[in-house]
Amino acid sequence: MRAIHAPKTRREQRYRRHLRVRQKVAGTQERPRLVVFRSLKHISAQLVNDDLGVTLLGVTDTSEGIAIEGTGKVARAKAVGQLIAAKAKAAGITTVVFDRAGYRYHGRVQAVADGARAGGLEF
Repeated sequence: MRAIHAPKTRREQRYRRHLRVRQKVAGTQERPRLVVFRSLKHISAQLVNDDLGVTLLGVTDTSEGIAIEGTGKVARAKAVGQLIAAKAKAAGITTVVFDRAGYRYHGRVQAVADGARAGGLEF
């Protein structure tokens, strides 16, 4: 028998997982939170300061200045990670906390993290 308040859709299930992750992960001014959003076509990443509740900077795969090496969505995700790392270093941010936002650490989400590490961010 199903519980009364069990999540019914995939979006609700991901949101529940995201809340569980957010209990342990928080961004500060010195070490902001790198959060990833993945849609069917695109991927985006943001640096968030949870102490003030503000977004410091954000990048999508349609942003200007993105250099995609290869084809496919995983290559675009890696390029997003590299671009956000470059923008973060320009803003004086070197260390971040990675927030996978309820997604599995796999595929495009992992590619964003790898690209950010390759760009010089420390997790």
